[in-house]
Amino acid sequence: MKVKKQRRSGKQKAAQASRSGKKFGKKELADFRKLILKRKEEIQDDIKHISEETLKKTQKDSSGDISGYTYHMADVATDNYDREFSLGLASNERGFLYELDDALKKVEEGTFGICEECKSLISKSRLKAVPHARLCVKCQEKKERK
Repeated sequence: MKVKKQRRSGKQKAAQASRSGKKFGKKELADFRKLILKRKEEIQDDIKHISEETLKKTQKDSSGDISGYTYHMADVATDNYDREFSLGLASNERGFLYELDDALKKVEEGTFGICEECKSLISKSRLKAVPHARLCVKCQEKKERK
């Protein structure tokens, strides 16, 4: 017989973390909030740069070809590959933005830095390197082994 896990709201998670003493203080949360906002700004700049370089130039402009001759098929394929690659990078960056937004939401709820699996506190060094981390190192390693 399988037991269904109940989903708890952010406030319930914060209350549970508070009771167990596993929670960052206001100053630490403010520092992480600044770090997350800084990363968001950097990513938004990257996305803007990728978009300007990829989408706002014509194929002729991006290849640097100023002649009136037709393109060679291999050149067109290379240019298309480069464009698709850049758009893929921008898509990945947008996904990272969503993760950072979720981390900001957790900061506001007071649940930031709490492992979603074991409910222990994620190390500060991990959160500084990966501010959107949802799992502590041990739980992340277990997940990756599966």
